[in-house]
Amino acid sequence: MISKATTVDQYLAELPPDRREAIQAVRQVILDNLDEGFEEGMQYGMIGYHVPHAIYPDGYHCDPKQPLPFASLASQKNHMALYLFCNYVQEDESAWFQQEWAKTGKKLDMGKSCVRFKKLDDLALDVIGKAIRRMPVRDFIDFYETAIKNAGVKRKAAGSASAQAASRKAAGAAEKKTAKKVGAKKALKKKTPSVAAKKKSTKRPR
Repeated sequence: MISKATTVDQYLAELPPDRREAIQAVRQVILDNLDEGFEEGMQYGMIGYHVPHAIYPDGYHCDPKQPLPFASLASQKNHMALYLFCNYVQEDESAWFQQEWAKTGKKLDMGKSCVRFKKLDDLALDVIGKAIRRMPVRDFIDFYETAIKNAGVKRKAAGSASAQAASRKAAGAAEKKTAKKVGAKKALKKKTPSVAAKKKSTKRPR
């Protein structure tokens, strides 16, 4: 659910007591382990932790007006969720996170970058704390820029190949069209006598 709250306190106040308690507990774990370069605030209708423009002026590539997201915490319709963008941009971190979680014996309900939970006891809070602490703001920026660069190269290469294929197809079609026109002109030329020939054939003998 996307909240219209403009502050974290407002967001928490909107939640039912059980969810407020769970979200607040996870929030505290994040704050206790968060590098000082990150900031907390509302982003995309959720409690967000981001790299401020003062540190990373380029902002989020999807919307440069938004600061670079690092993590988010939200109460959704059927569950609560912790979004770890650091796991999304760094596969090694994602693998480490899953391995550490498995050691706790708790079931991990995880998508590409979000951990879904219905109650606080579902979570391995110590692993979440370690994951946050393992990612200083400068390292996160480096990982993010590398991921964006690699994604950009792939998109560019794919676009270039498509453009070349389209160009070859268009060139082939144009060549066939030109050949047809030339053939038609030659056929017409053979079929139609010249003007001089017409004059010669119509001239009366004296």
